[in-house]
Amino acid sequence: MSDINIKITDREGVTHDVVAPTDMSMNLMEVIRSYELAEEGTIGVCGGMAMCASCQVYVINGAEKLAEMGAEEDAMLAEAFYVEDNSRLGCQIHITEELEGLEVQIAPYP
Repeated sequence: MSDINIKITDREGVTHDVVAPTDMSMNLMEVIRSYELAEEGTIGVCGGMAMCASCQVYVINGAEKLAEMGAEEDAMLAEAFYVEDNSRLGCQIHITEELEGLEVQIAPYP
């Protein structure tokens, strides 16, 4: 296992090149939190249970690399604010080597 490179654009429009480990069973929401790319208390409010959409991201590049959206994620996005066709929940995107080069933008927080 190795680290991968991901581009994450924060809510202010600043793009960050981050390195994410593939050997720690992390998800994208946890990576965003560990790099402090969103204000405390505005991301991962539910703890990564796909119940709040505070970790919603827009997938800019690399959507084909992601696992298929599950029923819980789909249902949560159906009720969330600021949803776009390329929306996903960061807590449901598990960091794997296949995600090398993924580019996302953190969605606005209501």
